[in-house]
Amino acid sequence: MKVSLLVALCVLSLQALAVDKVVYGEDNRADVYETRNELFLRLARSTAAMIPNTSLRSTGSGMQIAGRTMAQRGFCATERFSDQPTAAMCSGFLVAPNLLVTAGHCIQSAANCAANKWVFDYKMTDARTAPSMMASENVYSCKRVISTVLEGGNGNDYAIIELDRAVVGRAPLAVRKTGRVAVGTEIVVIGHPTGLPTKVTDGAKVRSLSSQYFVANLDTYGGNSGSAVFNAKTGVVEGILVRGENDYVTQAGCKATNYCPENGCRGEDVTFITNVPNIP
Repeated sequence: MKVSLLVALCVLSLQALAVDKVVYGEDNRADVYETRNELFLRLARSTAAMIPNTSLRSTGSGMQIAGRTMAQRGFCATERFSDQPTAAMCSGFLVAPNLLVTAGHCIQSAANCAANKWVFDYKMTDARTAPSMMASENVYSCKRVISTVLEGGNGNDYAIIELDRAVVGRAPLAVRKTGRVAVGTEIVVIGHPTGLPTKVTDGAKVRSLSSQYFVANLDTYGGNSGSAVFNAKTGVVEGILVRGENDYVTQAGCKATNYCPENGCRGEDVTFITNVPNIP
């Protein structure tokens, strides 16, 4: 994951930076169909992609999703997943039958709420089958914003929204209620880097703790904003991915992943899930 976090002097500057992220050491992103960990597969079912209404079209049999591939958006053809669509703008996760948590910079207003839908199972089913058509039962609207916070001073960043109906067939995720994750804890993030179909990304650890967030070496990108960050052993949500190092660098006229040493660069910022009120 990558996002250059200069010192945020205002909410707008923080919002602009919050979309970036990067790869630390080895790229640990994997499609859902490649994932063998049963815990991660279960957690992925309760994560969702935020997709603009303009990228969705209702048909008689479901919802059609339009999204340019990474290659079509100017990313290098050698980039992993360059032939996959990138319809998602942010990520989110289920915490109650009709409640979803995401990043505050993803949903700041009723207008943001109305302009996007939340799609579960936006994933590759195999190496060649992209999620271009989605069953209507997997697509939900944002009914209202319960709370949204984006603070430039301390980096606090989260939102909780009510969906238009209860989500069926998917379990709300368990979240930490008290205390804080420990430095060195193994973690995994599940979401939509660069707007791609769901990626499960493990192999990361907590680096340090701040007042409102922790820092980790997660391989995340813009689009991962709002992703749940889990304890890799227990599956409990520890936080919400919100910021990080710069995602990409320009090489030969196209955008290529910015690689950092495993313990190098600034790291990725994750809002403590305990900051979010009203989680059942």
